[in-house]
Amino acid sequence: MPERRRIRVDGYPTIPPSGGVAETEPEPEVCDCPQLDHDEWDGVESDWSDIAFVKTTASALLGVVTGLGKLRAQLEARAVKAHVKVPEEPMFLLGAGQFRRPAMLEVEGSAQHKSIEHPGGVAYTRLLPAPPGKVRIAVTTTEEEARERYGRPPDDIWLWYLTCRVCSEARNFETLIVAHYRQPSS
Repeated sequence: MPERRRIRVDGYPTIPPSGGVAETEPEPEVCDCPQLDHDEWDGVESDWSDIAFVKTTASALLGVVTGLGKLRAQLEARAVKAHVKVPEEPMFLLGAGQFRRPAMLEVEGSAQHKSIEHPGGVAYTRLLPAPPGKVRIAVTTTEEEARERYGRPPDDIWLWYLTCRVCSEARNFETLIVAHYRQPSS
């Protein structure tokens, strides 16, 4: 007869009834998601006059892009093709759209290439929790703050999801919301 063991609700084994040694708890998974300093990113205006991105569009189903890892790899390949370097922790931004969403990956270098986007202007950023189903609230909050600050709605809204399936819950689905103005208000 096989030895029976109890499993706690959290999934970790307890000491078997026979008094044997319990299995050790599994090591937590580690991810390499970017960690942004709240003071440097939340409620901050950044000059985008010298920033560049490689850009593409991604398929989405009701606004949800699948295969972000593959999409990022495609953007990195475009950067190589354009002879620009991808920084160590580049911004990976997604724009709005139900079935097609623009996606941009930050690059270093000023190469003139059709894949390189130089958005210019300024960006107002908020570092907010955006769990599934609450992203729209975080975006609306940022849009309202930006409109109040600059006197008009942003030209573009970009999202940088800073967490993965491993760390999302622990980091409260941390997301950078970027309100971009191509030309700053006068």
